[in-house]
Amino acid sequence: KCEEVLECVQGDSLTILQAPEYVSFQKGDWPISGEKIPDMVALTMGFSVQEDLSWPGLQAGPLFQRPKANVLVVVRGVDNLALPQSVASYPLENPVPFTLDSVAETVHSLFAEDTPVVLQLAPSEERLYMLGKANAVFEDLPVTLQQIRARLSQDGSVLAALPLNALSRNAEADLLFLSEVQVLHDITALLQRHRHLAKDHSPDLYSLELSGLEELGRRYGQDSPQYRDATSILANVLQKFGQDVFGLYGDSAVVEVVTVKNFEAPLTRKSRSILESKQISNPGSPYNLAYKYNFNYAVIFNIVLWLMILLALAVIIISYNLWNMDPGYDSIIYRMTNQKIRLD
Repeated sequence: KCEEVLECVQGDSLTILQAPEYVSFQKGDWPISGEKIPDMVALTMGFSVQEDLSWPGLQAGPLFQRPKANVLVVVRGVDNLALPQSVASYPLENPVPFTLDSVAETVHSLFAEDTPVVLQLAPSEERLYMLGKANAVFEDLPVTLQQIRARLSQDGSVLAALPLNALSRNAEADLLFLSEVQVLHDITALLQRHRHLAKDHSPDLYSLELSGLEELGRRYGQDSPQYRDATSILANVLQKFGQDVFGLYGDSAVVEVVTVKNFEAPLTRKSRSILESKQISNPGSPYNLAYKYNFNYAVIFNIVLWLMILLALAVIIISYNLWNMDPGYDSIIYRMTNQKIRLD
């Protein structure tokens, strides 16, 4: 049902759950490719990308005002969720698997001294990647399925607050879904405990992948009451999760939800070091082509340009004052010399 939903999109979709006013998402039915999601995230955070994003959904924002955090949640097993309080929603075409590794490397290279929070988590695959302050903030976050299921039986568990209805506390597929809901709850709880994260100058990056609905659909079918109840629960949980994160960062965070029923190809992750730097080179081109474009060029150009302008203005002002200076009144050397001549 599409009632009360700001943007009704059939099929796989990208939904902007929260965004500050200065990050301008235009409402419209403009599809975006799955492989372009990392570039879109990078642009919302004020970073440059190697290829221009020719997508009218995101407009250019102010240069010196950027969000303090970006949170991307990928939900597998469902093509859309009823999120009535979203900013905008767009169709997702070519739903190939993607990661935010490139964005994480950019955050690390530009803000290494500020130790920003970078958290990439997929509970179903027990995949976790943390960088910077995330190592200290989320050290108590349950990662393995065994740890998360143990967390469900402790105080403060989401089981006490959720209307489970057709879901069971004993079935494996149901526990996987509830475990992912618990992880979302624990992330917001840890962020509320460490509110200082929103006050530093480095942007934070969160990437979460949830596949509990996919497992429920495979186990019970997408017409089952378990799947319908889980879809409703997840929509409400994500809505509250987005509002909590947005408020914790002082209304300066972008929260996106990508819903994908099925990825077109399996995701292959290559192990690499975040400290590696890619060398920009031109290995003997016979056509005498230019070097590859470096996305830091715009930053370096602005630094050099404004520094040259400031130095030129300083030289002009100093020269003007020296030219119009009265040696008898403005210079202590000439003043003392004149007094000595008079005494003699």
